[in-house]
Amino acid sequence: MMDRATPNLPSRDFAVTSAFYAKLGFEEAWRDAGWMILTRGDLQLEFFPWPDFDPTTSGYGSCLRLDDVDGFYAVALAAGVPVKTTGYPRLQPPMPQNGLRIGALLDPDCSLLRLIGAG
Repeated sequence: MMDRATPNLPSRDFAVTSAFYAKLGFEEAWRDAGWMILTRGDLQLEFFPWPDFDPTTSGYGSCLRLDDVDGFYAVALAAGVPVKTTGYPRLQPPMPQNGLRIGALLDPDCSLLRLIGAG
């Protein structure tokens, strides 16, 4: 196993979280009452249960470095994630920044996933 890091994000309800990410192409690799791991190719997100979590106080997030940021954005659009500037879940399109293309996805628990791809 190579050295790597995976984000650990809160989930108020594993079933809701799993269903949201399934629409984005993620599959459950592990799930029990205390932990859930979702994968999409080489991407891996890990979730811990927090039923009483207040999403409006979330400071959780991660960067997804993507080979095809525009393709992932298109999948999220097709999955019905709304493009808007407030609320969650929500999506923001990739825009050129510092030689990269960077967008954003906030999940149902308001965890911020920065979508980063080549410029």
